[in-house]
Amino acid sequence: MKPESIVLAVAGAFFGLMVGWVIGSQQAGPSRFAPVPAAVGQPAQAAQGQASMPAQAPPRLDEAEAQRLQTEAEKNPGDAKVRVDLGNLYFDVERFTEAVSWYQAALKIRPADADVSTDLGVCYYSLNDPDRALQQFEASLKIDPKHAKTLLNQGIVRAFGKQDLPGAVASWEKLIGMAPASAEADTARKALQGLRTAHPELGARPPAPGAGK
Repeated sequence: MKPESIVLAVAGAFFGLMVGWVIGSQQAGPSRFAPVPAAVGQPAQAAQGQASMPAQAPPRLDEAEAQRLQTEAEKNPGDAKVRVDLGNLYFDVERFTEAVSWYQAALKIRPADADVSTDLGVCYYSLNDPDRALQQFEASLKIDPKHAKTLLNQGIVRAFGKQDLPGAVASWEKLIGMAPASAEADTARKALQGLRTAHPELGARPPAPGAGK
C-alpha cells in the first residue's frame, strides 16, 4: 500500500481515537495496545501527515521499583505476578526488549494468561516485528478465542504493521460479533467507521456465521 493510503486510513477521528486508546480491561493495571501508526519501533512518532507533532519522551524508569521487583522475583522463582509487574514497568517506559524478557518469564510459569501473551505481542510489534506479534496474538486466541484486547490489537497490527486492511476489518468485525458490549468493541466500531470512510471498498459485510455465539 502506498504511504498516502496509510495516511487516509488514520485520518481524522480514527487517528485520534487509536493514538489515545488506553482502557482498563481484564488485568489490574492499564491495558497495553499496539502503537498507532505503523512507525513501529518509534511509537511516539505520528504518521506521515502528522510528522510536525513533537514526539513525547517516554517516562523515566523508576529504578528503585525495578530493583525491588527484581529482588522479589529472584526470591520467588515461581511467582508470575512479579514478573508481569516488571514487564509492565519496562513496557510503560518503552524498554520493550526488557519487557519481553519478563513477560516471557511470566508465561513460563503461567502459560494460559491471555493478557500477558497479548502484552508480549504488543512488545514484538513495538520492536518492529509485526509477524511475531501476530503469531503471539494467535497464541492468545488459542487460550481465549473471545479475548477482546487481543482481537483489537490484532486488527491494529494487521492494519498498521502489515498494511492488511481487509485483515484488520476481519479482526474488528470478529471482536464486535463476539463481545459487542465491550469497550474494545466500541473502539473497533469507530475504527471501522474511520477506515471505511477513507476506503469505501472495505464496505460493511454480513457477520460471519456463528458470530457472537
